[in-house]
Amino acid sequence: MSMGKTDEYDVIVIGSGMGGMTTAAALARLHHKVLLLEQAQEIGGLTHTFSREGFTWDVGLHYCGTFRHDQPAGKVLEWLSDGSVEFSSVGTVYDTLHFPDGFELAVGRPAEALKMELKDRFADQAVAIDAYFEALQSGGEAMRLVTSERSMPEPFRSAHRWWNRDKIQRWCGRTTAEVIADYVTDPKLAAVLKAQWGTFGGVPSEASFGIHATVIGHYLDGAGYPVGGASAIAKGLVPVIESAGGSALANTSVDAILLEDDTAVGVRTSSGEELRAPVIVSAIGAGETVKRLLPRQVRKMPWAAEIAGLKPSICHFEIYLGFRGDIARHGATCSNHWFYESWDTNEGLWRDLDAPIPMVFASFPSLKDGTHDPGPANHHTGQFMVLADWSTVAEFAEGGAKERPDEWAALKKGIEARMLAYYAEKFPALAPLVVYHELGTPLATARFTAHEKGGFYGLETTPRRVLSEALSPRTPVPGLFLSGQDALCPGIAGSLWGGMLSAAAIDPRAYNRLG
Repeated sequence: MSMGKTDEYDVIVIGSGMGGMTTAAALARLHHKVLLLEQAQEIGGLTHTFSREGFTWDVGLHYCGTFRHDQPAGKVLEWLSDGSVEFSSVGTVYDTLHFPDGFELAVGRPAEALKMELKDRFADQAVAIDAYFEALQSGGEAMRLVTSERSMPEPFRSAHRWWNRDKIQRWCGRTTAEVIADYVTDPKLAAVLKAQWGTFGGVPSEASFGIHATVIGHYLDGAGYPVGGASAIAKGLVPVIESAGGSALANTSVDAILLEDDTAVGVRTSSGEELRAPVIVSAIGAGETVKRLLPRQVRKMPWAAEIAGLKPSICHFEIYLGFRGDIARHGATCSNHWFYESWDTNEGLWRDLDAPIPMVFASFPSLKDGTHDPGPANHHTGQFMVLADWSTVAEFAEGGAKERPDEWAALKKGIEARMLAYYAEKFPALAPLVVYHELGTPLATARFTAHEKGGFYGLETTPRRVLSEALSPRTPVPGLFLSGQDALCPGIAGSLWGGMLSAAAIDPRAYNRLG
């Protein structure tokens, strides 16, 4: 596709993940001509899919809350896609938690049913359970106060923060573990309430309770999965961008954001081409924007230095499984599964590859998608993820894997073998049906997404990240905006709302769709 004249677009959006696509589609719906640029081979970022030997997997979308037609994110997506993208429920139970000693808990909707299940399992903790659910609501409200500020101009922003400072500090300025400890004394109940932290990448002892409350709270009315798989999102949003005169280009890496008179005026691609527009949106991550795309004098500005000081989030190893056979008969479910080897949920991150695998997440995307046709060979897919620390692969980064290919191959082979053995232990009836498997590593995530240290959830999820005033859709550089999960909250839904806030900061008419 030809880019045409370099000044024909109203907006250039860098990065086509959920946040970038949302900003681009929202502005297109408001009649802006948008150029969406993606460095990878496919549009979609972590909503894209890939195929091997007749199997297709999502790389980053496992389930989402609030995406039904009658829920907030679903209403926004319906408007963005002109009704062409929809999510279907994964069922009453969306997560199953597994702890030592055979303890299992089904996590399902509605919230009242989950409360009753918890009270049945922890009969003497009814008061604590009620208090926790009230804290979820308060924490979510505090997080909305913080994020609503991010598109406010001064002096309203500072006044808003001052007025709500106590509430924000109580719920967003403390960690998940600290807030839950206020209400829950039973260590096993506390572990269960913290167990789904992998949905936003924040270890309970480090993550802001505001993020925990927002993400866990958005699942309480159930979870959904895109009809047709995650790639249906790009298939629905790109035509909207194009119908307004815009374009979406893959294989187009951006090396720099161009500034003139301290104002963003365009981008320079890796091929050396300069593309110009009066509005530039970076949806590749706030840290990546500051460290990779902006000139040195901007990186020294306080807001940019603050962003650069935030760490990337966690990374992960993931095995993509291809099955042949009736997996539902052998233990596969639409519900995801979380397996913990300890009651200490802070130990769920794989930091030492010589140590046992501490926690895993397993899912079966082909069962969640009602349009999946297993065909005569009865093909199904599974995914199996271990959340990890970058230190596990750091020595092979920055060219290390190419310099020591045999060592890197041996490390990957060993990790894959251990993960497959773990899978066979947890799903003994399913393991014999596996006919294909492929390991994804943090290095692959870093290469595909260009996220620092493979941080697929963007920046750290700590209180300092939540309270940072630098993470705003509107930057101090005129014409430059941020979009995606760093502008709001980790995850697919967080990226959508971050994308909408960015669009609203550019064109206030988008605010009408935020209600």
